[in-house]
Amino acid sequence: MNLTDVDLTLAAKLFAALFAIMNPLTIIPVFLSLTADRSAAERRSTMLVLNATVALGCLICAIGGRWVLSVFGIDVTHFQLAGGLIVLLLALSMLSGEDHSAHSGTTEEKKTYETASSMGVYPLGIPLSIGPGTMATIIVFSQTSGHPGGAAGFYLALVGYMIFFSACMAAAPFVASFLSATALSISKRLMGIVLAAIAMEMITTALRHLFPAWVG
Repeated sequence: MNLTDVDLTLAAKLFAALFAIMNPLTIIPVFLSLTADRSAAERRSTMLVLNATVALGCLICAIGGRWVLSVFGIDVTHFQLAGGLIVLLLALSMLSGEDHSAHSGTTEEKKTYETASSMGVYPLGIPLSIGPGTMATIIVFSQTSGHPGGAAGFYLALVGYMIFFSACMAAAPFVASFLSATALSISKRLMGIVLAAIAMEMITTALRHLFPAWVG
């Protein structure tokens, strides 16, 4: 298979969706805040654990997603519709400038963040980076990329984003020096628009499969 056989459109959509949900620009300030009183070695260790958690979580969702759905007897189309609704709710929260509790955690959960034994796993890995929206997106895209070019595009985007995410976290102090409240606010809303469009595509695709008569 050569590059022309890879579904680059699917790859671009998945990369954009992951960037919108797992936006490192919003995770870096939290990472730096939670590790502010740690030594450079401890901060580096937390970053490595975070990157490993994200990589492992993404791969489990990608490879084991179909098995999980089959165990619970869930049809891919129904999961795609549910996943689209979850992603849409996240997108609407981003457009209003808010953090959805599904990814940022509830008020009670936030109180436990600084006392977590391994912040790279919890809360930075789960749920801040890999929450319900991330899991649903990866599983949906993995199940709708059955053709060879689609599978290649899916894993190209997934691995590419994991590398990109890891690089951003490794350079967190440098990246943070360019961040401002205004930049974060604009970024969140722009990503919210992109994520809302992807969510609507997921929903309408599922509805076309569930109600084929609607499209003739």
